[in-house]
Amino acid sequence: MARRRRFWNYPRPHKGPVQRWLPSWRIVVGTGLTGAALGAGLFVAAWSTTTIPDGLDQVNNQATTVYWADGKEMGTFAEQKREIVDLADLPPYVGNAVVASEDQTFWTNKGVDPKGIVRAALSNLKGGGTQGASTLTQQYVERYYLDTTTSYAGKAREAIIALKVAQAQPKEEVLGNYLNTIYWGRGTYGIQAASQEYFGKDAKDLTPSEAAMLSGIIPSPVNWDPSINLDQAKARWERSITKMHEQGYITDDEMAKAEFPDFKEKKEASNRRGGQAGYLLSAVRKELVKSESNPDGLYTEEELDTRGLKITTTIDPKLQNAAVDVAKSLPDDASKKVRMSLVSMDPQTGAVRALYGGPDYVKQSLNTATQDVMQAGSTFKPFTLLGALEQGHTLDETFDGNSPKVFPEAKGDDGEPWEVDNFGYYDYGQVSLEQATANSVNTAYAELNEEIGPETTEEVAHRAGIRKKTEIGAEPSNVLGTASVYPIDLARAYSTFAAQGYKTTPHVVEKVETLDGTTVYEGPKSQEKVFEPNDVAAATQAMTKVVEEGSGDTAQELDRPVAGKTGTSQLNRSAWFAGFVPQLTTVVGLRQYETLDLDEGLMAGQETIDPFGEWKAQGLGITGGSWPVRAWTDFMAVATEGMDVEEFPEYVPPQPTYTPDPTPTETEEELVTVPDLTGQDVAAATAELESLGLVASPQAQNSEEPKGRVLQTSGANTEVPVGSTITLVVSTGEPEQPEQVVIPGVEGQPRTAAEQQLRAQGLEVAVTEDYSDDVAPGAVIATDPGSGSSVDQGSTVTLVVSLGPEEEEPPIPTDDPSDDGNNGGGNDDEPGWPLGG
Repeated sequence: MARRRRFWNYPRPHKGPVQRWLPSWRIVVGTGLTGAALGAGLFVAAWSTTTIPDGLDQVNNQATTVYWADGKEMGTFAEQKREIVDLADLPPYVGNAVVASEDQTFWTNKGVDPKGIVRAALSNLKGGGTQGASTLTQQYVERYYLDTTTSYAGKAREAIIALKVAQAQPKEEVLGNYLNTIYWGRGTYGIQAASQEYFGKDAKDLTPSEAAMLSGIIPSPVNWDPSINLDQAKARWERSITKMHEQGYITDDEMAKAEFPDFKEKKEASNRRGGQAGYLLSAVRKELVKSESNPDGLYTEEELDTRGLKITTTIDPKLQNAAVDVAKSLPDDASKKVRMSLVSMDPQTGAVRALYGGPDYVKQSLNTATQDVMQAGSTFKPFTLLGALEQGHTLDETFDGNSPKVFPEAKGDDGEPWEVDNFGYYDYGQVSLEQATANSVNTAYAELNEEIGPETTEEVAHRAGIRKKTEIGAEPSNVLGTASVYPIDLARAYSTFAAQGYKTTPHVVEKVETLDGTTVYEGPKSQEKVFEPNDVAAATQAMTKVVEEGSGDTAQELDRPVAGKTGTSQLNRSAWFAGFVPQLTTVVGLRQYETLDLDEGLMAGQETIDPFGEWKAQGLGITGGSWPVRAWTDFMAVATEGMDVEEFPEYVPPQPTYTPDPTPTETEEELVTVPDLTGQDVAAATAELESLGLVASPQAQNSEEPKGRVLQTSGANTEVPVGSTITLVVSTGEPEQPEQVVIPGVEGQPRTAAEQQLRAQGLEVAVTEDYSDDVAPGAVIATDPGSGSSVDQGSTVTLVVSLGPEEEEPPIPTDDPSDDGNNGGGNDDEPGWPLGG
């Protein structure tokens, strides 16, 4: 009886040590036939289900379109320059230059090149770098399928379409369509537009050398443009012209005469995107294009222009228009060199809702909100405050707020001890950190910065969102905002406050979709916790006082919780208001350029902002508490329309804890309960405490209660160690006297500044006006009671404010009563474009 053959007959009997493990020829042949059958079946199925797409020679659907957040079109990238020409009208070497450079087997292959595929596959497997094996026909197909050809399945489908195209269309038709659809850089599609762009002539007039140069840069026309990379363009020309000669497309004589052709330099991109669209489209491009400054970019310039993407931005058109309206509200007498920057963003996601960096991208391409810096001023004080809170300082902790204050350990620019003045040279006395924030007290904050270390302020600012490349410096003066920052960075940092310690990444791109609707990118929305929420809640509470009591009081018009900080740099070269509600952060910055010539493209330097508008009339300079907070409030009135009113998280002050002193013995410490002695005579109360082993410490307080009566017992009804000191608050029998304050000298100061100084002393303010030949309009003539007088805290002090010299009564007209004295000049109040340029 024959032995039954096993299905898995390994090791095979009666074979040598190696052959016994090798498959038999039956297995090899069977496996090969099975694989071939499966492959053939898949190919037949793919062949039968794949058709040549309509419009294969069209590129009109490849323009990338950008949309506002509401879905309406903002603009497009890459204006397409394209003009169809017939291949028969071109010299033969024009088309053959492309064949020689891109697909030497074009005239003989069936649409694909099997040898090229094998060669590329072997190179890729050997790690010799990724190689392509696409024929001209396949590249022609890629013009339609775009991204889908990067996968193996997409490549297979592309190859099938190429095979069908090769069967259905003559080679001349394929080559002609390819020449009319290929992208040649500089926004040009097709050989005719490229010929005009690079050489200023029709394609039918191209020389062999010119055709060779154009064919050489096809793989990367943006990077290999001779205006950008001349050496690479020459190398590619040399390769193409040599292949044209080797393949018989040009004669020996033409080869001998060939030299790299003269070409037209690339023009600066003409800008049709006036107004705001240009700034926003440029911001989108910077966010998505890969570059040295953006190594994580998704696309090359060419890919972004030609892939027919649908890009939805985060920009709300309503808020963008509001930003434009705010910029236009600059008074007519503002210098034409003044520029406003505005950034408004969602603190929870980093989505930028409005971005204003200039009046018109065509006339001024520099985006001052994202591409230029200005001195931060007092907007940096909250970073110092947050650093102090992290180290255990509290909002009720007091510092010296008098002016000037000298810091011997710190050195100024002149090498002398650093001297700090408050704005207006005001003396605030001892102020809490909350009060110092509300009134932007420089001397108190300088002392705080010295105590926590200026390197703390620097580190906190970077951690909050100021980019690492910004040089802040670990100098004591950094608390006063000596560093220059980008408005977009300051908005990011203040958004970290608004998000209670969570940092986000500002972005203008919401999402990117391909032609078929597939989402391939979404803007970064993740949050990173960089501060403890309770520390940020404390800093936020202090910044609400800027609005409630300080220079940001204009923002009270929103009638909702607002926190923020004004900022004015040295010599009033920049002025800010950075503020937020829980749902939205907005930063407004103002600066005046030293040089601004838009015709010459010059915007450089900063100089003191010339006073304008109502502030000029009052004799005041431009500070963060003037026009910037006015502009911020007007913008946010639009932005918060219909927005829920939300409260900021409540700050919970740290609770003191009792830590007993270590004892030298191991015996348990004896504790006693402190009795409540309120109402007792101080002598009896003292005796009772002593009987418990406690020490009485009487403290007098004015009160109408009988003299010697205990008003309060510290630690009543709590257990304390024997020997502890207990404070007894004891009545003096005298009525409680209100705290006295001295009226500061504010004569000659602007009204607003004088009001702030009086309120900082706990006084109420009333105002009257009078004429004065000696005091400028808007400045204080005198106070009532006079400066230096002692009054009760809460008393009202009247400011007498100058109206300027009294004008003489004009004579009564005796002639023509219709003469208005304007010499027929009409209305002099006609508004004009405030920003110039």
